Amino acid sequence: MIDVTIDDAGSIRTITLDRPAVRNALSVAGLEELEAAVADADEPVIYLTGRGPAFCAGADLEAVGDLDGDRERAEAFARLGQRVARTIEDSPAVVVAGIDGPARGGGLELALACDVRVGTPASTYGEPGVTFGLFGAWGGTVRLPRVLGTGDALEFTLSGRTVDAEAALRMGLISRIEDDPRVVAESIATNAHDALGLVKRRIRDDAERATQERREARAFGELVESHADDVDAALE
Repeated sequence: MIDVTIDDAGSIRTITLDRPAVRNALSVAGLEELEAAVADADEPVIYLTGRGPAFCAGADLEAVGDLDGDRERAEAFARLGQRVARTIEDSPAVVVAGIDGPARGGGLELALACDVRVGTPASTYGEPGVTFGLFGAWGGTVRLPRVLGTGDALEFTLSGRTVDAEAALRMGLISRIEDDPRVVAESIATNAHDALGLVKRRIRDDAERATQERREARAFGELVESHADDVDAALE
């Protein structure tokens, strides 16, 4: 079974979650395929999307059922999802999530690990785990407060509610709404590739301020040195 497909074209690697019959829910194998697809990318931009009428429904419920109530196996499954989300977040590439249809639970958590999240007008978002006694454990409780703030993250997850694209935009879950989210990935890919990676690392840097500023200045120096001709051309 192939859960993830890859298409490399120009400066963009497109990774498609490819189980539309189950709204692209991810099994253990699917998570491992996704991790490898992100880790192996040489392109400066990765576009992550889902096939069919959903982005990703999160964890495959059959995979959760197969845990058979075993606490250690459940923790291992959560750690796998967390590791995949970290791989996305730490990728040298800029990762753009193109979200059409539902992004639920682990699917939303994987999107939160992406650098840019773009939804279609038909996209919807939710962490419904509390409605059946669970919660998203692929890094969602870490990243949601960073994105929404603690209060809104608590309300969103504790209510188990679903929001549409306009509400997600207002909340900050997504940054844009586009009929075709891929246009955002294509636009980003037209920029200087070395600058993309450096800017991503600087914005995601969580060191103390003096260290961040020192690294920022060093990165700026690197780019000025390597793009001197481009700067001169822009001034002409």
